[in-house]
Amino acid sequence: MYIYKHNIASIFNDPANPIKIYFTLFLSSNPIKEMEQSTVRIISECYVTPQHVSDQSKQPCYLTTWDLVMLSVQYIQKGLLYTKPENSCEENLINNVLDRLKHSLSIALVHFYPLSGRLVTRIEENPKSHFVFVDCNNSPGAKFIHAAVGLSVSDIVSPTYVPLVVQSFFDHDRAINYDGHTTPLLSIQVTELVDGVFIGCSMNHVLGDGATFWHFFNTLSEIFQAQGDTKMKISRPPVLEKWFPEGHGPLLNLPFTKQDEFITRFEAPELLERMFHFSAKSIAKLKERADTESNTTKISSFQSLSAFVWRSITKARRFPNETVTGCRLAINNRSRLEPALPLDYFGNSIQSVRAVTTAGELLDNNLGWAAWKLHQAVVNHTDKQVRGFVNGWLDSPFIYQIAQLFDPQSVMFGSSPRFNMYENEFGLGKALMLRSGYAHKFDGKVSSYPGREGGGSVDLEICLPPSSMKALELDEEFMSVVSCGGIDI
Repeated sequence: MYIYKHNIASIFNDPANPIKIYFTLFLSSNPIKEMEQSTVRIISECYVTPQHVSDQSKQPCYLTTWDLVMLSVQYIQKGLLYTKPENSCEENLINNVLDRLKHSLSIALVHFYPLSGRLVTRIEENPKSHFVFVDCNNSPGAKFIHAAVGLSVSDIVSPTYVPLVVQSFFDHDRAINYDGHTTPLLSIQVTELVDGVFIGCSMNHVLGDGATFWHFFNTLSEIFQAQGDTKMKISRPPVLEKWFPEGHGPLLNLPFTKQDEFITRFEAPELLERMFHFSAKSIAKLKERADTESNTTKISSFQSLSAFVWRSITKARRFPNETVTGCRLAINNRSRLEPALPLDYFGNSIQSVRAVTTAGELLDNNLGWAAWKLHQAVVNHTDKQVRGFVNGWLDSPFIYQIAQLFDPQSVMFGSSPRFNMYENEFGLGKALMLRSGYAHKFDGKVSSYPGREGGGSVDLEICLPPSSMKALELDEEFMSVVSCGGIDI
């Protein structure tokens, strides 16, 4: 099921060994203490393979248009922070979590076997073409990491801005999906804190979107909680059959002569990252306001919230009136295709829809006007638009480039508050909070998560340059809608 590659706790102080060390959070005036407390130490690493190999997993896993466009963007990195139960034997607790989690991962990979593979590119010369797919036969498996850091839960939860050390709670820092040729397509990192545990998952975005990521994470938790039940069957088996338009697939051509033509690296600018909590009550008020101002009842709660944040960020940026600004929403194609794809379709099935205007027009008009523009963008995303995107790609293949896809005048909403995040338990009770890694952070990126208390509450992870973030925090209208998250530590 899994094989230990190396244990490096005993060689951590050997400078000849390349060890993952981060100096990202400073807690005191003592430099040595600061270094020790804010350093994530890798204790052990191993690879986990499926508990058993199916005949299906011996075949290549082919990639669709929606998968291939992700080759040059970054891994999905999401994780959950838990507190250690009181009066527990710490060593036994951690060892139990690690052992059970590795065992659960080996079972989960039977169902989600492409996550244990590696990317492979076949190059043909005449004409020069690249064919990328997943090979599960020649791979050591998914990666499992045990790490530790001398920080407490309060060091992570209490600061106004998400501490940079959180980025080191994930594997694949700054990796892009194309790196999956030589690095694992899935990594689980368990980082021990003084009084807590962070479980971070990094998944190659070529393999799937947010729906697939949380489907896997939910299944991993389901298996963990059911250990001991030898007859257990997972509640939601993934649908691994790929969707291709009629007459195309399963191997799609990337007509490039060399990888430099479609692969680039993205480095985020200086940003502040802050979590803003919106209660179900405050969101309901935004929806009521948007509906009233646009004389409709069709605008959704999330469209109302997104429009409010779009207007607030645009105000904070202090753009000239003529500056063009847009708001993008990641949107799931599964239910929009005709016939619809299964909700548990494994892979990417997302695009983005966009409302666009000028900064002056956006702020001169009311919330309902902006929310209606987003509503129209969503309802107009039909089977015709989905197939139009796919057919356009087949005529002229391209790969998303983060630096070109998102501009600093716009706002981009990713993730979804509909995903099941807080019901994932690993013998540690309910998670305190969710955090993400380095990936996909840029000026104007907003990631949406369900609030911990549920009931329609939403947490937004907003990334902005310091000047824009400070201006947003001074916006009385915006801050009056933000609620306290209610996390007890």
